[in-house]
Amino acid sequence: MQCLKEFLCIFSFYFFEYLEIDGFLQDCSTEDPLYDQLEKAMSDAENSRREAFEEAVRRAKAEKYAFEATRKAKASENLYTEESKRRKEVEEELAKEKEELERINRECDEVMEELRIAEDQKSLLERQIKESDQMVRELEQKIISAVGLLQNYKKERDELQKERDNALKEVEELRRSQTEASGTHMSQFFSEFSVSEIEEATQHFDPSLKIGEGGYGSIYKGVLRQTQVAVKMLHSNSLQGPAEFQQEVDVLSKMRHPNLITLIGACPEACTLIYEYLPNGSLEDRLSCRDNSPPLSWQTRIRIAAELCSVLIFLHSSKQHSIVHGDLKPANILLDENFVTKLSDFGICRLLHHEEGSSNNTAMRRTDPKGTFSYMDPEFLSTGELTPKSDVYSFGIILLRLLTARQPLGITKEVQCALDKGNLKILLDPLAGDWPFVQAEQLAHLALRCCEMSRKNRPDLLSEVWRVLEPMKASCGGSSFFQLGSDKHFQPPPYFICPIFQEVMQDPHVAADGYTYEAEALKGWLDSGHDTSPMTNLKLAHRDLIPNHALRSAIQEWLQQQ
Repeated sequence: MQCLKEFLCIFSFYFFEYLEIDGFLQDCSTEDPLYDQLEKAMSDAENSRREAFEEAVRRAKAEKYAFEATRKAKASENLYTEESKRRKEVEEELAKEKEELERINRECDEVMEELRIAEDQKSLLERQIKESDQMVRELEQKIISAVGLLQNYKKERDELQKERDNALKEVEELRRSQTEASGTHMSQFFSEFSVSEIEEATQHFDPSLKIGEGGYGSIYKGVLRQTQVAVKMLHSNSLQGPAEFQQEVDVLSKMRHPNLITLIGACPEACTLIYEYLPNGSLEDRLSCRDNSPPLSWQTRIRIAAELCSVLIFLHSSKQHSIVHGDLKPANILLDENFVTKLSDFGICRLLHHEEGSSNNTAMRRTDPKGTFSYMDPEFLSTGELTPKSDVYSFGIILLRLLTARQPLGITKEVQCALDKGNLKILLDPLAGDWPFVQAEQLAHLALRCCEMSRKNRPDLLSEVWRVLEPMKASCGGSSFFQLGSDKHFQPPPYFICPIFQEVMQDPHVAADGYTYEAEALKGWLDSGHDTSPMTNLKLAHRDLIPNHALRSAIQEWLQQQ
């Protein structure tokens, strides 16, 4: 529009100028030179106007075209902007699609991998199924074969049952025969004597032959049927009544152990018991050095403790019933010529049947407390319940006395106080020799455990006490030679003695219980129907015997030195 306005203005200017010049020319003469110049000028002006007009027209068209081009450029720019925006959106969408495609590709790869694994597993399972089918077929064949074997075994079982029944009948007959033989065998060791024989043996109970006396009665030394014996005559007011008398006869006549006193016989008419004679008296006598007897060495004391533990295990482990001594004290522990322990005085012992308790240690019997107060189990005194652990308490007091030779009352407190202060050596009996302190301290602690007020805290004799005493006995046995203080008696060491024959072994063999016996003696024991240890009364794991060459050499060397 602006160009059109300019064009009209220019056109109007030249048009009016042309009119003025044209009017002027009409007034002038044609022959006038000025007229020619003017006409020429007008012609030039006309051309200029025409050119100007054409230029204006061209310019107007150019401006129109420029305007149109500008408009189109703006439109194109808008379109470009929109196109760029759409392109950006498309690119973003394309990127998302690309990511989604990559995710799908990954998932596809994972699925393919899982599929491959599944195929492998399928192949493996197919092989396993095939193998299982083969195994099933084989097992079916084996089952068929087993059924056939089972039928054969049933037939054999029926035949074996018949043979077993016949064998049981034979065994029962053998048992009856063995019982009769055992009774005959026992009668060889136990006899009944008349009153006259007893009077003759004791020279009518000559006071000079009396070797002991207590609440139960008096003990005399005598000779009966050319055998030196000890005769215990019960008083009418004795602590042992007829029932206790018969009980001691029953117990000692039916049991044999190297550390049990041997009951030779009895005279029921005179309430008299006849034992083997033990020349070294009781442990009480030796601890107090009665009649100026030499003191026991520490080695002998350890051996006595071990032997006492052994015989208690034997009594408590008896097959039919546990036997609780009930009056364990040094006065009832006798010593033979070799100072071997012999437990005696079973008048107030108690038999605890196994059905009365689940084990030897838990078996219990209620009874009126009897015995020696300072050695009695405190729980037995308060409850009247007698158990094997009651003997363990008494054993602990005896062990403390072996260590210290002090009186039993208050001995546990003295030893405990000495241990707490670290001066146990002051309490140890100096007459026993130079105690090995480590062993002495170990024995003191063991004894105090045995003397616990509560029986459930006391140790088990077999699994705890014996495991301590057995190696101690073995370690000191070789050097003791039954030493009495510092004096040496040239008698065989205790481990040279067969527990069954009670004599020096010629052919020592070790049995399944760990003890060494004369081979002939142990074979006789086993051949007579026994399957238990002569020492512990526990069942032997096997019947094999192993020669003890080292002990045999030691015995031969000792015999050569005599």
